[in-house]
Amino acid sequence: MKYLDGNSHLPMKSSLAALAVAALALLLVRMDRPPEPVRSAEPPNILIAISDDQSYPYASAYGEELPRTPAFDRVARAGVLFNNAFVASPGCSPSRAAFLTGRYPWELEEAGTHASAFSQQYVVFPDLLEQAGYHVGFTGKGWGPGNWEVSGRTRNPAGPEYNTLRLEPPRPGISPVDYTANFAAFLKARPRGAPFYFWYGAHEPHRDYDDGAGLRLGMGLTEVTVPGYLPDTPEIRSDLLDYASEIEWFDGRLARMLEMLEQAGELDNTIVVVTADNGMPFPRAKANVYEHGIHVPLAVSWPARVPGARRVDDIVSLVDVTPFLLEAAGVDVQALSGRSILNILTSDREGLVDPSRRIALAGRERHSSSRYNNWGYPQRALRTDRYLYIRNFHPERWPAGDPQRYENDGSLGPMHDAYHDIDAAPSLTYLVEHRLAPGVERFFRLAVDKRPAEELFDIREDPACLTNLAGRPDMGSVLTELRETLQQELVKTNDPRLVGDGEVFESYPRYSPIRKFPPPDAALSP
Repeated sequence: MKYLDGNSHLPMKSSLAALAVAALALLLVRMDRPPEPVRSAEPPNILIAISDDQSYPYASAYGEELPRTPAFDRVARAGVLFNNAFVASPGCSPSRAAFLTGRYPWELEEAGTHASAFSQQYVVFPDLLEQAGYHVGFTGKGWGPGNWEVSGRTRNPAGPEYNTLRLEPPRPGISPVDYTANFAAFLKARPRGAPFYFWYGAHEPHRDYDDGAGLRLGMGLTEVTVPGYLPDTPEIRSDLLDYASEIEWFDGRLARMLEMLEQAGELDNTIVVVTADNGMPFPRAKANVYEHGIHVPLAVSWPARVPGARRVDDIVSLVDVTPFLLEAAGVDVQALSGRSILNILTSDREGLVDPSRRIALAGRERHSSSRYNNWGYPQRALRTDRYLYIRNFHPERWPAGDPQRYENDGSLGPMHDAYHDIDAAPSLTYLVEHRLAPGVERFFRLAVDKRPAEELFDIREDPACLTNLAGRPDMGSVLTELRETLQQELVKTNDPRLVGDGEVFESYPRYSPIRKFPPPDAALSP
């Protein structure tokens, strides 16, 4: 009897039958899998859409009734929706600087604070893309607020500006910049055959809002989710509706940009990243390293390379998106702190794709001018799939800013009329005015009271970060492990708060208005 080869143990007829069965099985497996993405040899275009102050989960792809975000949802369906995406800082300037460089704010000197400078020694990815032949530009808000000119830069770190085309805003609070018209002008100026990178930086949903706009637009008070750190009142809900209405404006301009690319036949080979720079402008969210300060929406599509309609749980940071963009563009990735998410995106898996991604880091220094001598509120945070650990380096300071300031005439203003690390808003006004009410006092205290040096929250059980577990004996081992992990990571990234003079952050100039506050020993207790 003849055999297929010297190693075979099957007669030829049996072997052929086995091969046929194997081929059929392979065909069935392939039919059950998502289709293989088309591979393109052309460098991908890159469109980044970044809203200004939007927390997870405020997008309809995450199951929220409001805001309605069909463009964000479209990107999520075409690519990957991230459940656990985090920014490196809960404030505009340092978060954007971290994203642009792929480094943490504490690695960036002045650029790691709010409204300061941005040294040229820290290379930003738009410059690297331009050097690689990309046509680059931005509309709306790039890096800022801050002073890039004083650092010797000749343009905003986000790229050349396309902001000349304007529209009549439909209501107060909406930017007059015509984002879509400026994108069209950018595309028209693009050299023939060049790939592009474009940063769409909406000014929305940053405050101020048009009070009551959400209700006037037909939104219902019961449609919006009130986070657990705010009282559930009509006033708070109405403020949240106004916030949602501005997210919808941001999303609507993105929808038009996607349509432009689709009509031009370029959407398949365009990487689209939709996210936010930090959390929502409400008490205990923005300018805090709690969940709603650092946890943001993120959807990424690239039909030519990325299998779509997937939702992943991997913990990622926006500093991980930076090396991905460079890697996808064929640019040599420098020594960055972030780790490319390309392996997640090109996988065909959902849920947990890369188990090695165990933590995200975040931190803040100075946000607004909110304390005596322009001091900040230095924090560092470590987020795992379950816990959020926070280190407060100056727990003697007021986390939301001093409660009292000097007026322009030099007189001392009223108590509770400051707290400038919380954006001026109806929600803050409501908390202050009702701070003694039984149903509100707790929320007011959560927003403004001093905090201990360490905080620990079980995010699965307490996503609103209401119960600090750091002092519980049964959480001792968890606290120790997270404390040591954070310290190791900060030492590895040369954080001055651990390995140098952390107070250097207090010395960096602020290029925005500076308020005056009474010295700490004169401050009254709220």
